[in-house]
Amino acid sequence: MSEFIASIFGNVWGTALMSVVPLIELKGGIVFARSVGFDFWTAFILSYAGSTAVFFAVFFLLKPILNLLKKIKLVGRFAEKIENYFNEKAERTLKERENGDKRGLSERALKMLGVFIFVAIPLPLTGVWTGTAVAVFLNLKFKDAVLPVIVGNIVAGVLISLLAELFLALYGSTAVLDYVLWGLFGLALVLFIITLIRIVGKRDKVK
Repeated sequence: MSEFIASIFGNVWGTALMSVVPLIELKGGIVFARSVGFDFWTAFILSYAGSTAVFFAVFFLLKPILNLLKKIKLVGRFAEKIENYFNEKAERTLKERENGDKRGLSERALKMLGVFIFVAIPLPLTGVWTGTAVAVFLNLKFKDAVLPVIVGNIVAGVLISLLAELFLALYGSTAVLDYVLWGLFGLALVLFIITLIRIVGKRDKVK
């Protein structure tokens, strides 16, 4: 897969592309970059820059786009379901932080902490895309949302980079990372379908 992507987009733009794709983003960017021969820091910096850039687009455009789509008859109900999905995810994130808070943090601090943790832990359905959407629906201001996202993305990038290095050390070849990339794509596709089914099948809230 890495060779195919690199043959079309090149190594640099291929890394950038991987790092902005939802559900794959930083994870896919770093794995791809290391598989095509970039060193540790080049892979990290390129992938981090691409995935972090997503924050600005999502933060400023998500709600306006959803509001626009809600006015279009064919997709209006689906846009409302997406909005409800992220609202519930934001509420759940805040509640989890409140339940685990032992220091009496302010609501603003809890929201920021929730977004940071959401982005920092490189698991399926976490990352800059979803973390920023959560920040938007937590009604965080730009200055309060940007820091937890960019710092959380650094933490996630370091963890993924170290895992990639571990695979390289264990197997001694970048070929193993191509299998990892296939796995990420497959997992992303499955999770996308599951999430889509959940959103579509969710009952509308009674107003």
